[in-house]
Amino acid sequence: MREAAQATAGASPSIPAQKAPGSPRRVLRHSVRGQILDALRAALIEGELVPGGIYSGPALGERFGVSATPVREAMQQLAVEGAVECLPNRGFRVLSRTPRDLAELAEVRALLEVPVMLRLARTAPPAAWEALRPAAAATAEAAAAGDVPGYADADRAFHRQVLALAGNSRLVQVAEELHRRAQWPLPGAPRVRRADLVADAAEHAALLEALIAGDLAVVESLVREHFAGATA
Repeated sequence: MREAAQATAGASPSIPAQKAPGSPRRVLRHSVRGQILDALRAALIEGELVPGGIYSGPALGERFGVSATPVREAMQQLAVEGAVECLPNRGFRVLSRTPRDLAELAEVRALLEVPVMLRLARTAPPAAWEALRPAAAATAEAAAAGDVPGYADADRAFHRQVLALAGNSRLVQVAEELHRRAQWPLPGAPRVRRADLVADAAEHAALLEALIAGDLAVVESLVREHFAGATA
């Protein structure tokens, strides 16, 4: 649940090997844009697309073994999400984050999510929380593997499924967007450690157990501690 998206700095990106040209898992043509978007998001979280770095559609397309068009389309989506900015006739620049940016995102997330989680803790039945065990387990599996992008996806999925119990799709959408932005890297930050991911996943498990048990005091303590830590 802590934001597992700090990155290593470098002058030139290295797209993950499983997504690079010549690897066994080349991008499939029937879903090129979606796969490219997923791969670029993972590269952002891993720090392989460096904050401040400028990347062209043709160059990234060559790395992925596709044309520049789906890369540009995916990058345009990342621009909408605020991860990159378009540079006419040059490509796309990865936007840099500051500790203040992350603290402000965490504060806004807390204002949205904490009251909802506490209300759900009082009103949702134990069976609803039991159904979230696979989502919590997915975070633990990604953490154990040291899979930073996989953990980021699983972390968002866990939060998304919790908030979905409130029945407010707009809330879920806004919270998901804020959460994704909070996972982008700080320039020069070290790659997140596997131990940090494992500890983070353990928070999901502890929260879920408290929710299933209906222990409101523990739920409130865990939720508030999480967001307090995220703003530190």
